[in-house]
Amino acid sequence: MRAGPVPSPDVPARPAPWRRSVHLFPGQGDFSLRSLVGAARTTPGLRTAVREVFEEVDSVAAERGLPELGPRLLGPEPPSGRDLALAATGTSQLALFGASVAVHRALSEAYGVPSAAVGVSFGEIAALTAAGVFGVGDGARTAHDLAVVLASCPGGLTALTCSERSAHVLLEEAGAAEAVVAVVNDERSVVVAGPTAALVLVEKAAADRRVAAVRLRLPFSSHHPALGRAAEKFAAAVRVYPRSGARFPVHSAVAGRRYGSTEDLAARLADCLVRPAAVPPVLRQVMAYRPGVFFEAGTGSALASSARSVLAAALGPAPPVRAPLTEPGFPW
Repeated sequence: MRAGPVPSPDVPARPAPWRRSVHLFPGQGDFSLRSLVGAARTTPGLRTAVREVFEEVDSVAAERGLPELGPRLLGPEPPSGRDLALAATGTSQLALFGASVAVHRALSEAYGVPSAAVGVSFGEIAALTAAGVFGVGDGARTAHDLAVVLASCPGGLTALTCSERSAHVLLEEAGAAEAVVAVVNDERSVVVAGPTAALVLVEKAAADRRVAAVRLRLPFSSHHPALGRAAEKFAAAVRVYPRSGARFPVHSAVAGRRYGSTEDLAARLADCLVRPAAVPPVLRQVMAYRPGVFFEAGTGSALASSARSVLAAALGPAPPVRAPLTEPGFPW
């Protein structure tokens, strides 16, 4: 039998258990354009995925009157996060959507198709697209539709370093009746949503309790029951897009379960505007697939950090959780 090629000592080995993976698709609160650009420059597989995905995303961008992204991201003078924030509505969301799908595609090429995916808030669109439920073009249209709706959702989002229970106590003490717990990331990380005036009260109460509070750099509210009209508008926009069967299971942090084959996905995606997202329950659910690794299919590491915290508190040994774009020398 002929021996296979001996890997170079400079190329990290790809652990065999990583062939059983779960991909984690984050929301909009942790998007680093710099990490995507840097990794694409040094990782041929990721660069190819970025080019291919953004060819389709840019077709939608042109259709919606937005600037192209792919050639700029891979060019000598890529845009900054500030550039995207100052661009037309939806540009940042198309960039995040395309980045997540591209990272998923590059990871799938290196380690195989995941056993399952977890979508958190905006990340559900990329997760469903990665699973083949939406084509990349319609996934990009959905991302842009949501961005347009969000632009009309006043208020903001504030991250708190505390448990969900402590957050509810803090909201009551602050007298911020219009603020709600929007996202539960783990036992020590939540996000609250509401009108700006209510968030100011929350942040002051947090400072009094010595709880870290950071206003997210997102000019809208989300996961708030007052956004019902916006949710209806978004659902109507999404309902016209065709869908296919999922190539692998997709679990929703908002629905709190795996999406079924007969799901009204337009309504479920619209739920992300009005219902809270809870990350820990769906992370525990996908452990049933016995993954060898969790990969964050995004540009940051916040969701991976929450996953480590949640899984460390669960019974039994936890698989590793990796955030490829933030890890120098990640074995692509």
